[in-house]
Amino acid sequence: MSVAALSAAVLTAAETSGEPKGYELLLPAPYDILWSTVVLVVIAVAFYKFVLPKFNAVLDERTALIEGGLAQAETAQAEADAVLAEYKQQLQDARAEAARIREEARVEGGQIVAELRAKGNDEAARLVETAHKQIEAERQQAAVSLRADVGSLATQLASKIVGESLEDEARRSRVVDRFLDDLEASTTANAGKGN
Repeated sequence: MSVAALSAAVLTAAETSGEPKGYELLLPAPYDILWSTVVLVVIAVAFYKFVLPKFNAVLDERTALIEGGLAQAETAQAEADAVLAEYKQQLQDARAEAARIREEARVEGGQIVAELRAKGNDEAARLVETAHKQIEAERQQAAVSLRADVGSLATQLASKIVGESLEDEARRSRVVDRFLDDLEASTTANAGKGN
């Protein structure tokens, strides 16, 4: 038997047996529709009265938590931005302070170097002046010693040349002074010609 023959047989059997037709199989009976509607309305009212407010409360609570979290995150972000700005300002201030301190140290170092240089120059000048004074004192002491030695030698030499004694102090002093003056004059004249 073929499928078409079988389906034709089922249709004829259904028409003859008094059973509902194909489209009537999909529609429930009117009393089922009535009681289904009553049950649906009761469930809808119960859902609307009891369950829906709890869902709305939970959803409102979740919304409030989310909004609170967002507000808290915005507050935390604003605080972080403020702290970052303060940190940047402190860093900039610290850099400016370091630059100022470096500049002050450079200026102070220059002043210290200048002071030490001036002290060194003063000390060198003082040492040179002291050395000149000491040299002058030693020269004068040598001149006095030389004058005495030369005087004594000159007196002895003059005594031998003249043949008389020059032991008289006044005479000897005059002779020595005149001899040394002549010696200095000739030395000065020779030094003037040499230049």
